[in-house]
Amino acid sequence: MDERLRFIARLLEGEKMAGLCREFGVSRVTGYKIYERYRECGLDGLYDRSRRPYRQANQLPFQIERCILGIKREHASWGAPKIRDKLIRGFPMVKPPAVSTVHAVLDRHGLVTRRKRRRYRAEGTPLSQAMAPNALWCADYKGEFKLGNRQYCYPLTITDYHSRYVLACEGVASTASDFAFSIFERVFKEFGLPHAIRTDNGTPFASSHALFGLSKLSVWWLRLGIGIERIKPGCPQQNGRHERMHLTLKKETTKPAAFNFLQQQERFDRFIGIYNNQRPHQALAGAYPGDLYTPSARIYAPPPEPDYPFHDRTVRVTRCGRICVGKRKINLSQV
Repeated sequence: MDERLRFIARLLEGEKMAGLCREFGVSRVTGYKIYERYRECGLDGLYDRSRRPYRQANQLPFQIERCILGIKREHASWGAPKIRDKLIRGFPMVKPPAVSTVHAVLDRHGLVTRRKRRRYRAEGTPLSQAMAPNALWCADYKGEFKLGNRQYCYPLTITDYHSRYVLACEGVASTASDFAFSIFERVFKEFGLPHAIRTDNGTPFASSHALFGLSKLSVWWLRLGIGIERIKPGCPQQNGRHERMHLTLKKETTKPAAFNFLQQQERFDRFIGIYNNQRPHQALAGAYPGDLYTPSARIYAPPPEPDYPFHDRTVRVTRCGRICVGKRKINLSQV
């Protein structure tokens, strides 16, 4: 408004249209349009005008919208489908709006109650009884503890279920999936792949916000052909062999804790050597876990990356299983 007023004022003072348009950064067509609006409407013509079209082909008649709101106020529990059916019976000569249109009217007037989405609730999976090495591995984080330098240490441990063999015990700074990926990749390269891995429902093994609780780590396992077993929440006894190893690990390596990660890892490595090859195990009739364990015959190979033709376009899939192409939203599946 202020710019247009200055433009008109200087134009009325006798300045040339071309020079003013060049100075104000507008075309001569726009300049003459502003001047014509001023001549027709005075100062009111310099205000911004509504860009709303005079006619909207798909706009719902206000009489129908008023009927929709009236039915909803009379029957508060009715939803859009019932209200639409009521409109068809009451006004058979009028083209009925779609259910989505009725719902949009109710939503616009605050008459739609949002339902809370049910979060994924972990319930565990069927558990197997492994009768041979590498049929089932167990993985978990031993509870965090402070090192001498006041840093927290989160030991990630992996064992073979059948032989009780400790495959890894790595102290890391958090339970972030990046650390877990590197540790599991090293273990897979050294010992091969198991048929299944049993874990709890915590990070990074599971995700409460994802479909079926699958995290990036567990999806990677599935792509490698590894089955997933999860214990029920609050039932650590379902992973009892692994938890019993944690008790021994805690007594022998963290009482007291080392000063830093390097020194603590030396303790973990020494514990692995003794636990696997020097410590008789009562559940194994006094045998060592190293006497029973043999590496897996399944060799680790990173899953191949998808190879698309050069003319194909890759699109990210949203968390709700949808892709967006231009202005279209396409659901890949239905539940």
